[in-house]
Amino acid sequence: MSISLKQRILSCESGYLFYGLTPPKAATGEERVREIADKQMARVRSLNVDALILYDLQDESSRNANPRPFPFSETLKPDVYSRNYLADLQLPKIIYKSVGKYSAGEFANWVRTADNDLSVFVGSPSKTQADSLTLRDAYQIKNEQNTNMVLGGVTIPERHHLKGDEHLRLFSKIDSGCRFFVSQCVYSVNQTLDFLSDYYYTAIELQRPLVPVIFTLTPCGSTKSLEFLDWLGIDVPHWLHNDLLHSENILRQSVDVCRQTAAEIIDFCRGKHIPMGFNIESVAIRKEEIEASVELVNDVRVLLNR
Repeated sequence: MSISLKQRILSCESGYLFYGLTPPKAATGEERVREIADKQMARVRSLNVDALILYDLQDESSRNANPRPFPFSETLKPDVYSRNYLADLQLPKIIYKSVGKYSAGEFANWVRTADNDLSVFVGSPSKTQADSLTLRDAYQIKNEQNTNMVLGGVTIPERHHLKGDEHLRLFSKIDSGCRFFVSQCVYSVNQTLDFLSDYYYTAIELQRPLVPVIFTLTPCGSTKSLEFLDWLGIDVPHWLHNDLLHSENILRQSVDVCRQTAAEIIDFCRGKHIPMGFNIESVAIRKEEIEASVELVNDVRVLLNR
C-alpha cells in the first residue's frame, strides 16, 4: 500500500514535489473556467507531482504604498474551484486560505465542513490591515474544529535576514499545529541557507523535530514580472536583478537560476537531514512561462532523484 502524502508529512519525510496554481478570476465565465480547468488538469496529470497547491490571493497593497505592477483581481475561492472544477484530478490538493477575509464564525463553519485535509493558512499582508480574524485565532479554531486537517504555514526566508527570527516563527507555528511549511518564492540562496542553518541548530538545541519545509520556485518571464517580485518583497539579489534586467532571455536565465537554487538547497538539506521539497509555481498566463514551469518541475525531479 502506498504511503499517503499526509502520512509522509506527519512522518517528516523529505523529497516533496508540488505544483502551484492560481484559480481563474472570479469574473470569468462558467464555460471559460471549465476550459481553464481542463487544461490545468491535463498539465498537472503529466507532471507526476505529489500535490497541487491552489492559492487564495489577497490584495497586498496595504504593505506597499507603491503602485502594484499588475492590477489585483479577485479569483475563485481555491476550495470551491477544487471541488467544482478539479474533482477529476486524482491528486492531493493543498488549499490556501487567507484567514483575514472571514469572521470567526464563518471560518469555523468552513473548517468543520472542509472537504480538503491539507491546508495552508495565510495571515494579513500587513499589520495595518484591519482583519476579521487573526492567524493565531484561525489556528485555534482549526485545532478545535477539525483535527483531521493537516495544517501548513507560510515561511519567508528573506524575513530572517532582516529580523533573524524566522526559524523561531516556525517553532511557534509548529506549537500552534503546523506540520509543514511552504515558503514565499525564493531567489536569495544565501538568506535561505542562513534561515535553514538556524532552524537546524535550534532544533538540535531544543531537542525538537524538524518538520518539512517546501521551497517555492517561480520562473520570471519579463521585466514587469521582475518588478512585481520586487513589489511583493521577494529579495532578488542586486547582481541577479541586474543580470535578469539586462538578459537577452530573462525567462531562460531565471529557470537556470531556479534550478541552481534548488540544487544548493538540496545539497544543504541532505547533509543535515532537513526534510524539504519544492513547489513550482505557475501563476502566469503566457504559454512560454507555463512551459518553463513544466521544464522546472522536470529538472527539480531529477535533482531530487525521483
